[in-house]
Amino acid sequence: MSEQPEQTRTPQSIPYPGDESDMAEQPRDEMRDYRGSGQLEGRVALVTGGDSGIGRAVAVAFAKEGADVAIAYLSEHDDAERTGALVREAGRRCVAFPGDLADPQHLTFLAQRTVEEYGRVDVLVNNAAFQQPVEQPEDVTREQWRHTFAVNVESAFFLTQALLPHMPEGSSIINTASITGLRGSGGLLDYSATKGALIALTYALSQALTERGIRVNAVAPGPVWTPLIPATFDEEKTSKFGGDVPYGRPAEPDEIAPSYVFFASNQMSSYYSGEVLAPVGGQTMPG
Repeated sequence: MSEQPEQTRTPQSIPYPGDESDMAEQPRDEMRDYRGSGQLEGRVALVTGGDSGIGRAVAVAFAKEGADVAIAYLSEHDDAERTGALVREAGRRCVAFPGDLADPQHLTFLAQRTVEEYGRVDVLVNNAAFQQPVEQPEDVTREQWRHTFAVNVESAFFLTQALLPHMPEGSSIINTASITGLRGSGGLLDYSATKGALIALTYALSQALTERGIRVNAVAPGPVWTPLIPATFDEEKTSKFGGDVPYGRPAEPDEIAPSYVFFASNQMSSYYSGEVLAPVGGQTMPG
């Protein structure tokens, strides 16, 4: 594929954590053109950060493949209601749980309530993430560092730990990593560190859970257009976001979600565990 010209977006900045209704340009994250084929028929999935963006697209794709869905989100109630409506439109059940994944008590609550609703979890998607760009390394406070790790890494591990007794053989765990975890980002130091840690956690958990028949994989996207971008970057960076990759633009969440369907489906990825799938818009990875 030939290199495409850089595209720009409307300069914009919205309040954190980011509601889609505040965005000048809405992402494509409703999987409108997606047609399921029963890959997840009768299964139960929990998706963190499922209110919008990648999480919403994944939740809807799973529903179209036959799964009932639970979503966890911070406080974006309108976005979460929209995701729930889309899942139900696909003919599946959806429950939504707001709360801070940096809070260990909320992780316990989330695991318990999901199991109470559905009896088990077959697919866990650890997708929720926090980022706060900085200009210099000295700008990263201890509080920011710890919070980023609590949301991005600790929640993934301890939620997995809480749900393992309720995940039968054949279950799948999918972690949302990032290209920053593969090559770093000078402006997202703590975020990059957490995504690298999440990739290592994926490798380790895949080995630890092989005998239980539970597969663990990761998706590490390049730039993706979601509410988190205008909620954490300034207007100039937002307007140019993703323009430096060979595709000349960021991905839409709808373009990333099929990677999660692949890893969730035992039919398509039964021999995949400890793998990192990187949809990065034509970039060449180091290594």
